[in-house]
Amino acid sequence: MEPDRRSLILLVDDDEEIRQIARVLLQNEGYHVLEAADGQQALDVFSDDVDLVILDVLMPGMDGYQVCIRLRQRSNVPILFLTAKSQDADLTYGFASGGDDYLSKPFSYAELIARVKGLLRRYKVYKGDARDKDDRFIEWRDIRLDREQNNVRVRGREVGLTETAYQILRLLMLHQGQTISAQAIYESVWEAPYFASTSNTVMVHIRRLREKIEVDPQNPRILKTVWGKGYRIE
Repeated sequence: MEPDRRSLILLVDDDEEIRQIARVLLQNEGYHVLEAADGQQALDVFSDDVDLVILDVLMPGMDGYQVCIRLRQRSNVPILFLTAKSQDADLTYGFASGGDDYLSKPFSYAELIARVKGLLRRYKVYKGDARDKDDRFIEWRDIRLDREQNNVRVRGREVGLTETAYQILRLLMLHQGQTISAQAIYESVWEAPYFASTSNTVMVHIRRLREKIEVDPQNPRILKTVWGKGYRIE
């Protein structure tokens, strides 16, 4: 898929060498790149014209998690974390702050571009540039998903979901009763190849999604794990 030449990516990292490498890779793919060397500068230069933020976690002063939280107060733009930290607790904190995906350093050209393209494609759908033409609502038990407004109501109350959580829930609700593997979820939602380094990503997002839709997230009645196979809505 050819990149959208109008796509603007905000690249935030205090390491000038990493910014230079990433900038060249992204520009070679036809993207426009806006740079920031720290968290405050990122907040200062961010605007509604930005289509994707690539955000380093470990920066002096305001770290990437804090920047992400501040950005989420202003926008649903997809946020890709760059991090040397890949423990489950770190991923949970990153996704809880509003991040959509993470990429471990050092990263490869192929993996960076795959993540960027996938996140940008999903964002266009989320904003309404490529709506499905099927029925507007998907309903199951106490959940009502509105594909026109991109929102979800649980037990009559609208719940705030990140774009990623919304897309995972939408996928599972479209295939009610079917078990979908973590790899299939990742490749469908992120629209990128499934790498070994992403093994915990789906699991953490599922955990966060349960906190939004289940009465008791520790004992889910709706979003079930099928051990060794994947997840399903039932």
